[in-house]
Amino acid sequence: MKLPVEIPGLEQAGSLPHRPLHLAMGMFDGVHLGHRVVIDAATRSARACGGLAGVLTFWPHPSRLFRPEDPVQLIQSPPIKTRRLMAAGVDVVISEPFTPEFAKIEAEDFLPHLRQHLPGLTTLYVGENWRFGRARRGDIALLITESGRQGLTIVSAPRMNAGGAPISSTRIRTCLLEGRMDEANRLLGYAYESEGTVVSGKRLGRTLGFPTLNLAWQPDLAPRFGVYAVEVKAVGSDGDWLPAVANYGLRPTTEQASTPRLEVHLLGGCPFGEGDSLVVAWRHFLREEHKFEHVEALRTQIAQDREAAAEFFLR
Repeated sequence: MKLPVEIPGLEQAGSLPHRPLHLAMGMFDGVHLGHRVVIDAATRSARACGGLAGVLTFWPHPSRLFRPEDPVQLIQSPPIKTRRLMAAGVDVVISEPFTPEFAKIEAEDFLPHLRQHLPGLTTLYVGENWRFGRARRGDIALLITESGRQGLTIVSAPRMNAGGAPISSTRIRTCLLEGRMDEANRLLGYAYESEGTVVSGKRLGRTLGFPTLNLAWQPDLAPRFGVYAVEVKAVGSDGDWLPAVANYGLRPTTEQASTPRLEVHLLGGCPFGEGDSLVVAWRHFLREEHKFEHVEALRTQIAQDREAAAEFFLR
């Protein structure tokens, strides 16, 4: 088996190499700096003993099962999360479907369930507030008690703080909703990203003198509408990030759309076109979205946005 690899559930994990498995468990939405404490502990231990570093994560979020009318809006799509986990040095990402059947597993039966599907499992790595099992009844104390019966070691990592408060996915979601992109990126430990395919648009930007790439991107959690300094490159590319300015919102001056759209204008030459898959790194919030009285006012503002983005990248 070629590593790193993503496996779509525990049922398919039987083909893993027969090496000691050090497994970090969690939702890991955002794969932020607090998550990295848990994940890095697993990867370090695995490297020290020639074992496998793994992550067991879940899809969808449990809230979609337990409160479908108000589910948690996720920071990342599953592909971006998997890529981030692998970039952290993980050998295998197991994305377990969070089904009603999985949710019914009693806390005392959770570790035997893991051992049944992961015979090489030796050590589990979790955050200090990790909960598991039916009705989330299992906690760290129960995990440690049950691990002794299974011959497993438990490593519980403390929460990481920044700015006097714990780093959490909830905190980062709030930053994104409020346009506090600089803070969100500090807590993530990297720039927030989106991925989308370039689709045809109305070419209004071209008529204004600022051609844009229109990306098909419908996030679970929509960041604050507005204009951002961003960087762009092709998905999977090892090339350089290209500086750009982006607008995310409903275009109230030109159409007042019902569906938000991400439009990206590169500050230099544009090597991309319709059909290309791009990743956008959101660096800095410039301003909120406005409705202008006429198109000429919009043109003037776009020129100012372009200049503001260029100044940001010169810092």
